[in-house]
Amino acid sequence: MQRLYIIVDRTLSAGLKMAQACHALRAFVGEHPMIDQTWHSESNNLVVLQVEDVPTLAERLESMGIKIARFTEPDLDGALTAIAAEPAAARHLSTLALAS
Repeated sequence: MQRLYIIVDRTLSAGLKMAQACHALRAFVGEHPMIDQTWHSESNNLVVLQVEDVPTLAERLESMGIKIARFTEPDLDGALTAIAAEPAAARHLSTLALAS
């Protein structure tokens, strides 16, 4: 089953994590519409994870050719608070915790 992955900053409050996850998903849809359409029609399964260092993870995934979308929060001094990653990222994210 194909899953789309949203990864949020672990240090944020639960409410901010939810908002940042929504923003990252929206960014992914805008930047990668064909991947989004395939994912949405074939599975529509979404996984939200958390990590301490979103920027480092984003760089690592991109260096491996994984397509992502970034969301930076203007109200947090433009910090990168969340990313969305294509289904191909699955094996690279298997050790991350679910967002809580």
